[in-house]
Amino acid sequence: QVQLEESGGGMVQAGGSLRLSCAASGHTVTSYGMGWYRELPGKEREFVAATTWRGGQAYYADSLKGRFTISKDNAKNTVYLQMSSLKPEDTAVYYCAAHYGTVVSTEADEYVHWGQGTQVTVSS
Repeated sequence: QVQLEESGGGMVQAGGSLRLSCAASGHTVTSYGMGWYRELPGKEREFVAATTWRGGQAYYADSLKGRFTISKDNAKNTVYLQMSSLKPEDTAVYYCAAHYGTVVSTEADEYVHWGQGTQVTVSS
């Protein structure tokens, strides 16, 4: 079992930056691949970025490449999402998720553990 807790959300002006954190706990954390998803108002949850605890794999939604960066601190069992040049359309609830496996995944159905989400609001 893995527990995930996001933090770092908030309100920021367009063009600003935020860093989200996802603290993972559980004795099998490194057996999971990690991802970030977001849920825009009135829309379905969408993939943002993914990584793995082992190795340097990272994968991004095409529309977010260059603005969002996923990273991890294995010692702290924490995954980060650095978001820059934020736009009002990035306003969403951002979720951290874990899927069993050591490769990146972009498929929401493969993620079995989810955090509670953290709100990011970008004002124009």
